[in-house]
Amino acid sequence: MTKVYPNAARACVTWERQKASTDGVVLTVWNKSLLPNCNGFTVFDSHGNLVFRVDNYIAANKDEILLMDAAGIPLLTIRRKRLSLVDNWLVFEGEGEAEASIKPLFRARKHVNILNTKCLAHVLSDDDHKKNGIAYEIEGSYAKRCCTFYDNKRRKVAEIKRKEAAVAGGVAFGADVFRLIIEPDMDTTLAMAFVILLDQMFGSGSSSR
Repeated sequence: MTKVYPNAARACVTWERQKASTDGVVLTVWNKSLLPNCNGFTVFDSHGNLVFRVDNYIAANKDEILLMDAAGIPLLTIRRKRLSLVDNWLVFEGEGEAEASIKPLFRARKHVNILNTKCLAHVLSDDDHKKNGIAYEIEGSYAKRCCTFYDNKRRKVAEIKRKEAAVAGGVAFGADVFRLIIEPDMDTTLAMAFVILLDQMFGSGSSSR
């Protein structure tokens, strides 16, 4: 049987925030925490090394999620914006504090428009938010693990695709295991944050698309 995480036992690679190389990056995303009694994500590079993790205790506050590197160092905090008419999320650097004085790096908004069924979400930078401008747009179907991320110049910067085992016939994994393909110059940490946002907006327990 094909292993999802071939090197997880010895994976201790610190994945610093960086842009993908000139050839891009392909990550395997597993919608599961390696810790017992947790839900979250475990993410590996093409060599099977652990690079990102999300470990949310089931009883914990589900409105705040930490994206960590392999060593458990917080990279981004993703927090739901409360008392909002639509599904809105804020993305902070590191272990962002819930203080009004701290500005988010990005704001994400679930897209609700029956005339544009392809669009899933908009991501706005803090400055763009004031101008109502869009920094990134996500289209496709998260339920089918087929999504494309575009920047504000309509360039593809990343995409989600179903993962197939490297065997004859290409047997597909379930929806809990998929590929995150990141184009050159895109921030790998931010791309993974988009995956977490999509899972919160369209994962199990929400109206999936």
